[in-house]
Amino acid sequence: MVRGGRDKIHILPEDIVGLIAAGEVIERPAAVVKELVENSLDAGSRFVTIEVKDGGLTMIRVTDDGEGMTAGDAQLAFARHATSKLCSVRDLEAIRTMGFRGEALPSIAAVSHVRVSTALHCAETGISFQVRQGQVGPIAETAPVAGTTIEVTELFANQPARKKFLKSIATEFFHISRVVQQAALAWPSVHFRLIHNGTEVMNYPAVLSDRDRVGQVYQPSFLARCREVQAMLPMAQVTGYVIDPVYARSSRVPQELFVNRRSVRSTTVFHAVAEGYGATLPKGRHPLFVLFLEVDPSQVDVNVHPAKREVRFADQELIHHLMRRAVYRAIRGEKNREVVGETERVAQNGKSTAGEGSGALITADRLPKEQADPQKAQRTKIEGASGGQPIEQFDTPYRYGDQLSYVKETAESYTRTSRPEVTVLGQINQTFLIVRLGEDLAVLDQHTAHERVLFERLFRAWLKRDIQSQPLLIPESITVSAAHATLLGRYLGELEKLGLDIEPFGGSTILVRAVPLGVGKIDVESLVLDLLDDLSHWNQAATLEAKVRPILASLACHAAVRAGRSLEPPEIKALVEDWIAEGEQSTCPHGRRTVFRLSTEDLEKMFGRAGW
Repeated sequence: MVRGGRDKIHILPEDIVGLIAAGEVIERPAAVVKELVENSLDAGSRFVTIEVKDGGLTMIRVTDDGEGMTAGDAQLAFARHATSKLCSVRDLEAIRTMGFRGEALPSIAAVSHVRVSTALHCAETGISFQVRQGQVGPIAETAPVAGTTIEVTELFANQPARKKFLKSIATEFFHISRVVQQAALAWPSVHFRLIHNGTEVMNYPAVLSDRDRVGQVYQPSFLARCREVQAMLPMAQVTGYVIDPVYARSSRVPQELFVNRRSVRSTTVFHAVAEGYGATLPKGRHPLFVLFLEVDPSQVDVNVHPAKREVRFADQELIHHLMRRAVYRAIRGEKNREVVGETERVAQNGKSTAGEGSGALITADRLPKEQADPQKAQRTKIEGASGGQPIEQFDTPYRYGDQLSYVKETAESYTRTSRPEVTVLGQINQTFLIVRLGEDLAVLDQHTAHERVLFERLFRAWLKRDIQSQPLLIPESITVSAAHATLLGRYLGELEKLGLDIEPFGGSTILVRAVPLGVGKIDVESLVLDLLDDLSHWNQAATLEAKVRPILASLACHAAVRAGRSLEPPEIKALVEDWIAEGEQSTCPHGRRTVFRLSTEDLEKMFGRAGW
């Protein structure tokens, strides 16, 4: 403490306090949309329309048919910490609403200009008023349109520093699309519409089930590749869908988790899902899922993040075990059993301590050390169909029914580009190539080696700005989510420079007309899905090369010869020679190993012949 000096600590003015609070809650236009939509849901709305202009930078308007507000409630709603959702500490310990802090509306009003129109369902008139810099203006009577409309303009006008850090219109609208999409997934009984600059981008009519809504957002083809998850304990239950390991991709979209209908991130749940898959996921592939976890509100804390993006469970270990076992059973097609009786407890060593006869869903058996390889069955099926001969089609994990998602054409032989000294010894499991390179023995992964070759060729062509396109025999239409359609639309010009001719085809459908020359036959749909993951990180890359490399790597991966394809000796020789010509690199662009190599000296040491 400084003696004799002037006091330095003081109470901040109310307007600065409001701006600080707004900075925690309102990060960008999407945060405004999220808070307003959550208020609409808490008001019992069955129809919510979100209208935005210029990615929300110019205007955001949310209209609902909820219960509406009285004049007194509407004005008080813009006071800090004013809420209708909490009355006591007991309510805070068991949150059952989307909002509860009373911070959303005052935080929005602190950084924007707000107009409000609202009416109760039984009212003879409605009311409207404006809020500027947190100050509520005079009340005016309006027509009695039941529900509430809140319009936000001039966002961050009084915070130019915050406005400076906002991204492009397309980027901000992408984040808004994600917010609306997640709200739609969480609340299938509500009709959601999203309109951008006067054009309807999303329209999700109310449906009867989570499955129907997942099909609306991520298309029926996603559901066709999923396994259903359904498991419960006395204080928690999980439902939803996880991708069949055979169809797993390098993309992480979607990975959606909803806890009590709130979209959140949870390292506990994500780790449990990954453990549930275990070794069934091929290297470099990720679990895709849409999961709905319902937990007793008293057993989950939703008040641990300013934007309510995270939650904390009272019994993290129990939730982890529930999720892990539910996913484990789902991907193996096992029926989950409903819990009756005592809740199973899990000891620190990972073993169940449930008593006999508890009827617990989560059983005490541990995950097997060796888990099934989903691609082995696929390869066996292919080998049997081909009678041990080179198959006519690349094996790709993406199928819809019995049809591959691209035009079926006979696979062309692998063509030679150089002739270093390579002696072909054979192929193992239609995946690994055994060759002699000079005096060395080498085992190559045919897919990763070919992927490296294609990537190097594409990258050289890009450096020369000379990637040529080849039209598809039949242009392929693909339906993606509205948010993904928006994301693709932002980068059509950049993708065209990489040899991809993609154009909007109405709504959330795109049309792929051409791919880079030289990539050969390709599963266009799965390529687009992986490209979406690459593009979602586009703005995070520091250089143009860092942005382009992942996309070229995805192109190379989808065009490379697959594991499970028999190759004749001339094809093996040509592939290995091309790999040598591209520098004999030991990994593919995604970091997977391409080769295991033993020199004569290594072999002599292994067999104890060195020094004889």
